[in-house]
Amino acid sequence: MKRTGGCVGLQKTVNGKRRTLWIVLALAWPTMLEQLLQVAAQYVDSAMVGRLGAAATAAVGATVTINWMVGSTLSALGIGFLAYIAREVGARRYENAARAVAQSALAVLVSGLAFTALTLLLSPYIPGWMNASPEICEAAARYFFIIYSPMLLRAATVIFGTVLRASGDTRTPMKVNLLVNLVNVILNWLLIYETRSVTLLGLTVRVPGAGLGVTGAAIGTAAGFAVGGVAMTRALWRHPTLSPRGRSLKPDWSIMKPCLKVAVPAALQRFGTSFGYVAFASLINALGTVATAAHSIANTAESAFYIPAYGIQTAAATLSGNANGMKDQSYMKAVTRTLLILEPALMAVSGATLFLLAPRMMAMFTPDEAVISLGTTVLRMVAVTEPLYGVAVVLEGIFMGVGDTMYAFGCNIVGMWGLRVAGTAILTRAFGLGLTAAWGAMIAHNILLFVLFVLHYRSQKWNPLLSGEKF
Repeated sequence: MKRTGGCVGLQKTVNGKRRTLWIVLALAWPTMLEQLLQVAAQYVDSAMVGRLGAAATAAVGATVTINWMVGSTLSALGIGFLAYIAREVGARRYENAARAVAQSALAVLVSGLAFTALTLLLSPYIPGWMNASPEICEAAARYFFIIYSPMLLRAATVIFGTVLRASGDTRTPMKVNLLVNLVNVILNWLLIYETRSVTLLGLTVRVPGAGLGVTGAAIGTAAGFAVGGVAMTRALWRHPTLSPRGRSLKPDWSIMKPCLKVAVPAALQRFGTSFGYVAFASLINALGTVATAAHSIANTAESAFYIPAYGIQTAAATLSGNANGMKDQSYMKAVTRTLLILEPALMAVSGATLFLLAPRMMAMFTPDEAVISLGTTVLRMVAVTEPLYGVAVVLEGIFMGVGDTMYAFGCNIVGMWGLRVAGTAILTRAFGLGLTAAWGAMIAHNILLFVLFVLHYRSQKWNPLLSGEKF
């Protein structure tokens, strides 16, 4: 796939032999590699903090669901632009796509500044709201404040990265996120620990260290976000066909209305489900430090095994949007069928690997045997349902690409609050059960999404080429 501004090279390939599987993989592999690098950095980050003890791990993990809520809400804003830009690229209306990119810059400014003010003002209170143990609240609040200081640049990384992927350019976000991860890991290495001697291949080296512990990990994360935001903004401004350079950043409602029609339900869904994650995590935090640490580490370990799902989701959203713009139902059918054959196969391998490696994955992050044992149990529980979850993720990507976000909004809200949160509250509070019961409720939520999304896909109500709907 020749990269002439991302979108042009992709379009030529689509209009040629339509080698659908190759196109899917060409779009998906940079995103999968990007996520692999992010997970690797997260692994290193968690392992470094984990060596400080369960309390440090719990301090970092106590607010992780708030991080998901903010990040996923920003990502949802990007989805509106993704659906619009992918459609316009598919129709070869590049001027409209470039105008939408300029509007995405306005979205970055507004959302970035709003989230900066909100998160920094609430940082002293959030660990307490999350039922974190009193001994970790101060460290958790400080960690949260530091990582959200560069919020504007973090918004640029998320939203501009989505815009670039919508154009068919998945390599640039991959490279930027590699840079983010390198900055994070290097600074963690230098800031978390005291100065110490490290032996590698028989050679002992004196490594300087600031000994800042959890605070050092937060500084490394914040610096990575800042570098990523600058790099992603620079890449978008230099894009040969979609650069917003010289364009007005005033609201253009002919662009913003269709984008917001998709983005608002997606943002409400992400916010609602992420707030559900907050409630879910709060219930788990109340189970004690071991359960909190096991839950946090298991989530980190599990994230690597979702890479095929979210990598292919990016391709699904972009290609379904392109097919919509081209008004080509045969291509839409070819893309979706290819995705739904490829994804379960990849996730079956991923789930089997997670099941086998669960004890070793937990041991990478903590030496605490109680945490390892509990985390291994819940990881093996969820591994069995990985293929079903992967199908749900990819179907959601297909729906997003054509602007159908309302259905996913309803399904996710019902599943999150009706099964995961309410189920966990009943099982842990009323019946006195522990983390395994909470993860059982989470798995039930994932299975429900699989069933509801498959039914919606088979109905074809999501497909504007058949239903005649517009956005």
